[in-house]
Amino acid sequence: METLLTALRACAEPTRLRLLALAARGAFCVVEFTEILAQSQPRLSRHLRLLGEAGLLEREREGANVWFTLPAADTEAGALARAILARLPEDDPVLVSDRRHAARVLAERARAASDSFRRKGADWDEMRALDLPAGAVEQALLALLPEAGIGRMLDIGSGTGRMLELLAPRVTTALGVDASRAMLALARTRLAKPGLSHCAVRLADMYRLPLADAGYDFVLLNMVLHHAEDPPGALAEAARVLKPGGRIIVVDLAAHEPAATLHLALRWPGFADARMAALMREAGLEPAAPVIVPGPLETRLWPAIRHEAAAPSLQAAPVDTQA
Repeated sequence: METLLTALRACAEPTRLRLLALAARGAFCVVEFTEILAQSQPRLSRHLRLLGEAGLLEREREGANVWFTLPAADTEAGALARAILARLPEDDPVLVSDRRHAARVLAERARAASDSFRRKGADWDEMRALDLPAGAVEQALLALLPEAGIGRMLDIGSGTGRMLELLAPRVTTALGVDASRAMLALARTRLAKPGLSHCAVRLADMYRLPLADAGYDFVLLNMVLHHAEDPPGALAEAARVLKPGGRIIVVDLAAHEPAATLHLALRWPGFADARMAALMREAGLEPAAPVIVPGPLETRLWPAIRHEAAAPSLQAAPVDTQA
């Protein structure tokens, strides 16, 4: 009872309710909250601290920023926060104004991230740069998955968050991890849309995921492994966080002549089916038949299931992943 009372007391203040309502729309940092609510940073920091101590907000430090989001919907605190917010009137003038200011802040965030990408020469979508049929790949991915009830999803190397957006209607919660802060900024803007509050992103190294063992029902690695210095290590770490019996799908290029992608400086020139199957088995995964998506460069979707036994350590020895 004391835990519930602490949470209810934390909510019983107008500014804190406004902060919760904003966090339900996506991740925001303190500076963005000050712009939206037009209140001082010390004042808002205190409110955020109280909400965090009550378990109604989660905080994730990323460089100089701390991002605030609602807890996952399938947690007790997350369910309570959403139950409270469900009782707020959508047409409340203060909340309507907050949403309008939040939309402006999100637009400015996306523009800043895009400008950063352009200065670095990275303002492009990889599938488009490779002239791959992105729509066909997405449809093939959807066809491999049930239409609902997937559970908890992890997208490793989530980039701009497109796959989180695509699969959001089918999952309970979704987390995307990426090593690029600029990519995460774009992803947070993408996910700040209605119906995507159960999706989040965070900064993480795919070889050292800050996540517990066996916590996810589905793991996706989309166009990631051809950049990886150690594909076996990345797959082993993905298997570690996957529940026994959970599914994983690797989307990547089929084996091709390195000259075809020389201008993109890929670490590996795609993967042969036999090599990917061997890598998956070494990681404690049981591969199924791959799905082929034709194109100028053939794309493969390799599905697999994690064995009931524990996945091997992420320290698996690197192997030659050439076709």
